[in-house]
Amino acid sequence: MAENTRIAIIGAGMGGLATALSLAKSGHKNITIYEQALNMGFVGAGIQLAPNMARILDALGCWNQIRDEAVQCANTSIREGTTDKELGYVDLGYVKKKYTYPHMVGHRASLANGLYEGCKKESGITFKLGSNISDVHFGAKPRFNVTPSQGGETQQVECDILLGADGVKSSTRVAMLKELGLTGSARDSGQAAYRIMLTRDQMQDDPDLLKLIDADTVTRWIGEKKHIIAYPIHSKQIYNISTTQPDVNFAGAPDAQYTTKGSKKAMLEVYRDFCPMIHRMLNLVTEGEVVEWKLRVHDPLDTWVLGSAALVGDACHPTLPHMAQGAAQAIEDGAVLGVMLSPSQIADGKPETIEHALRLYEKLRKPRAEAIVELAAENGRAMHLGAGKAKEERDKTFAAMKSGSGKVPDKWADADIQSQIYGVDVVADAEELCRKERRVARL
Repeated sequence: MAENTRIAIIGAGMGGLATALSLAKSGHKNITIYEQALNMGFVGAGIQLAPNMARILDALGCWNQIRDEAVQCANTSIREGTTDKELGYVDLGYVKKKYTYPHMVGHRASLANGLYEGCKKESGITFKLGSNISDVHFGAKPRFNVTPSQGGETQQVECDILLGADGVKSSTRVAMLKELGLTGSARDSGQAAYRIMLTRDQMQDDPDLLKLIDADTVTRWIGEKKHIIAYPIHSKQIYNISTTQPDVNFAGAPDAQYTTKGSKKAMLEVYRDFCPMIHRMLNLVTEGEVVEWKLRVHDPLDTWVLGSAALVGDACHPTLPHMAQGAAQAIEDGAVLGVMLSPSQIADGKPETIEHALRLYEKLRKPRAEAIVELAAENGRAMHLGAGKAKEERDKTFAAMKSGSGKVPDKWADADIQSQIYGVDVVADAEELCRKERRVARL
């Protein structure tokens, strides 16, 4: 029976959890998630909950809990970092009218926990925490070794479908591409990020900062080679701040190092040319709690599929944060896999049927995800311009936008770009592609 197909998912991040839940909802009863961490204690900072993500989460039955803990964005303000001058303003009220779901912001832990709680309700999903995966082999019946983190015997696991959702550091990707004679290591983007959460109590003595946490606004302060984006979360008790800047603090760090303990002094130095209010805000960060993340990417892969195995999320399309679509695209992957690998689609359970279904997943998802990866990189370049003709032209476009004409230079806030992202229902597209395949098969 296809619903008893043995499905192994490596990684319990957003993509892995969404994939497992989508597959369980489609009727699968033998799904195992292998996660290196010993527990599912979710951490992280804020995250944007775009309508294309919300649509899927609602269909999976876990949106209401996430939504109730989130904050709805009424508008976005793009400002010059050095002066705090507003360059552009967009009312986001139209988003819910056009896409059914508003644009919201929340805590990354709330999103992950909502997916996790959804998975726990499904009897067909089993979690294997504290699992170190190695020696992955592909083909008709993928197999790999599992070594418990806390000691114990290494066991070999065989499955019918293997899905690598193990992030930008993905060992599944490296093993898959090595078998194909390719390389798939991540590379530096040249950018890094501070992720900061300030409490209302920390901000309460500064009227300017209180205005920020009380507003329903996503604010982006932009400057040469860097920017800050911030918004309130957790019922406006926390102000989430995410930055992007050159990753100079990682100079000489090992290639595998993605985070480094930073100094408050160094962080303030990076943003020394920004306005005094930003200095006051960053000064509230507790000494010793400054952590910087290296933003790594890899070039588009030749393939996401090998035999009965496929890659998911950051394992195959890590995305810079400049379009706020990284988690959303991983969740879209999971939703499409739920359709393509549904028991009705792979009824005979044969390896060639499974591979065909995975190829359909790749056919639908690869062009869209990779286009958004490039769009995010392009938007970062546009927002990080230094003095010169390109910046002058960009700021003229901002000025035209404020007078009611022209596009929004920040692609994240541009209605036409949003339509290309928020307006696509990947589940409906997957179902339509399956119907077309069935019609062709009958001819």
